[in-house]
Amino acid sequence: MTRWALVTGGSRRLGREICTVFAQRGWSIVCHYRDSEAQAQEVVEQARTLGVQALALQGPLDSGSDAESLFQRACASIGEAPSCIVNNASSFLPDAATDFVAQSFLRQLQTNLLVPLVLGKLLHAGWSQAAHASGVASVVNVLDQKVYNLNPDYYSYTLSKLALERATVQQAQALAPTLRINSVVPGLMYPSGPQSVENFELAANANLLRRPVDPARVAEAVFFLAANECVTGTSVCVDNGQHLVPLPRDIMFVVDDLLRKNA
Repeated sequence: MTRWALVTGGSRRLGREICTVFAQRGWSIVCHYRDSEAQAQEVVEQARTLGVQALALQGPLDSGSDAESLFQRACASIGEAPSCIVNNASSFLPDAATDFVAQSFLRQLQTNLLVPLVLGKLLHAGWSQAAHASGVASVVNVLDQKVYNLNPDYYSYTLSKLALERATVQQAQALAPTLRINSVVPGLMYPSGPQSVENFELAANANLLRRPVDPARVAEAVFFLAANECVTGTSVCVDNGQHLVPLPRDIMFVVDDLLRKNA
């Protein structure tokens, strides 16, 4: 049986790593992308060289209707509902409790929370209707170590990921036994926003193991959660212990302060 994984935001960074790991394990890939068509086609070609089927689907994920459109197009393209959806795409915008605006807050809430919930609902319906003879479909949400290590920065983004962490448990309860719902919780893997190379190199080592988080290891954890049929309602931290190092602000800003003091 061909197993398909739909990976949102699959063309770049962690999404690309996730697509690669699934293809290496013999799964076929639907690589969703928003703007990076060339990178998405590279992911598809790489997957095909590994002997699996692969295709790329473009589109925004700003609303529930966007999620429905993506799911329907994916099912039409592969001829069935996928075996796994990885909710990797996210909106990450800087704001604070003192200055957030409704438009930005709702944008992040829609992409980071509503879209994964709608895709889970649709996958559940698709597998229920298909009456698969064996196996259980799964959803893996990509969170952020910030959900276990709160600070006030990136206020709306953090709230949306906190809600998705709780929704992982609630959906696992509600959609069983047809679906398993789990989350992976990565630490800092890539530079973000205005972060400098110097800042990133210092921040990436600010964890218990004093080394950067390898995105490939995060992708392997995603695959484990997708493939292990005994795991549901669980969040797995793959962050070198970053969530156990409490900080008053986001690590990028802490490092910025340190660099200014040492300048």
